[in-house]
Amino acid sequence: MLEKIQNISNKLDIPEEYVSLYGKYIAKISLDYYQKIKNRNDAKLILMTSINPTPFGEGKTTQSIGLAMAMNKMNKKTIAVLREPSLGPVFGIKGGAVGGGKAIIEPKEDIDLHFTGDFHAITSANNLLCAVIDNSIFQGNEFHIDPNTICIKRVMDMNDRSLRDITIERNRVNTLSYKTGFEITAACELMAICCLAQDMEDLKNRIDHMLIAYDYDGNPVYVEKLGVTNAMLALLKYAICPNLVQTSENTPCILHLGPFANIAHGCNSVIATKFGLKLADYCITEAGFGADLGAEKFLDIKCRKAGLRPDIAVIVVTIKALKYHGGMKLENINEENLEAVKKGILNLEKHIDNMKKFGLPIVICVNQFDSDTENEIKYVKEFCLNKGMKTEISTVYADGADGGLELAKTVCEVLEHEESQFKYIYDDSDSIEEKVAKVSKEIYGASKIIYEDQAKEDLEKIKRLGFEKLPICIAKTPNSLSDNPKLLGRPQDFSITVRGFRISSGAGFIVVYAGNIMTMPALGKNSRYKEF
Repeated sequence: MLEKIQNISNKLDIPEEYVSLYGKYIAKISLDYYQKIKNRNDAKLILMTSINPTPFGEGKTTQSIGLAMAMNKMNKKTIAVLREPSLGPVFGIKGGAVGGGKAIIEPKEDIDLHFTGDFHAITSANNLLCAVIDNSIFQGNEFHIDPNTICIKRVMDMNDRSLRDITIERNRVNTLSYKTGFEITAACELMAICCLAQDMEDLKNRIDHMLIAYDYDGNPVYVEKLGVTNAMLALLKYAICPNLVQTSENTPCILHLGPFANIAHGCNSVIATKFGLKLADYCITEAGFGADLGAEKFLDIKCRKAGLRPDIAVIVVTIKALKYHGGMKLENINEENLEAVKKGILNLEKHIDNMKKFGLPIVICVNQFDSDTENEIKYVKEFCLNKGMKTEISTVYADGADGGLELAKTVCEVLEHEESQFKYIYDDSDSIEEKVAKVSKEIYGASKIIYEDQAKEDLEKIKRLGFEKLPICIAKTPNSLSDNPKLLGRPQDFSITVRGFRISSGAGFIVVYAGNIMTMPALGKNSRYKEF
């Protein structure tokens, strides 16, 4: 049974005056409260990640929730800090993002649908900016903006392939015509900015420094010139405050914002994580998709920008996913196939190797399904043991906290006896090409990087504007370690093709477009909207 949200905030010792209620079971925490607790010792930071995702899902969110519940059941003061769902995937193929079975966050329907309106606020603020840009051009174009260089697109929190490419045309009084399009809200720079901002002042500064276009002489134009920042901040006033909810067993959970990990950096907000680190002894967070995307960006972008130091990585894996990466067909996936497991486990091996490169202690979590056999589980355990990894079976989907107790004990044991030697894959001083090469070769396993002509042109612009020292955010398929979604397992001797770059100067990183990644997803033939 759900508890009133005041009871959950009381468990975290948050005074009533810093909690704003959104009904009985949802609240926002005032940013002012962080100033009261910022000098407390940090909790242990536990990163949940996974192998490359498959059509079955690996269950990172479910395992994050279950582990938090299990640790609380062991009297370890623990909080989960997770991302908000986007309506696009909720109604699309992926579905909601509140966990599953007996390991969910509540109230799940409200969380999946609108929640506290954070995504809508970001959508409105972003689209206000777009309207102001067009209006500035219409009203005489004071800043000599070249419409064909506008790099901020309108957004909506829904999958709609028809809006990927549009043409803005106005033929009355002043003619304006340029090609643009829509992105999904979770993919826009403003979402990333809100996630990486550490307070309202930082948010303002980041919005001011968003690159929006170039003038006719090729000079950059930033948001601060338009005088719209304060209006955008007014729309974001409450969206920047983290949301407090609870799990199905009343464990506290902070749920705040959520950029995509295949397009953006795929992590909840810095503000939410920092609150979590001060409100408990153990803070569990996750990064989207596999460790090659979400975890790498969490570690190389979010941790770098916010000064975070994770203490451990938990890699979630399923037997079904291993068989899929081993070449087994979907229709046969519930059948025992040890050979497919042996082939597919090379994908897990690569992600283990990657987390070692970041200097993190590792625990393997096998998210168990009814179809998993003793032989398959035994092989995975023996493989991980030979890699020096502690491995536990988790059944939190079926059993709630009880199904995660062994995992929780092992995580606590590793935290007690192994110290994180966290380090980045690349240095700030590396060139953009060096950063792309290090991530592509070290993390993905690529042998070669190919730059298309547009990418080479974009690189020159980045260097000219002095943004070369920013971290990189590679946008590629989540389904493979490569940029080709059909290359499963642990591909060898492949190339990464860089199509172009985008300067996200407000967020503070450079987006690298690899392969055929899109910033506006589409609905599938059998999307989840049919289930409502």
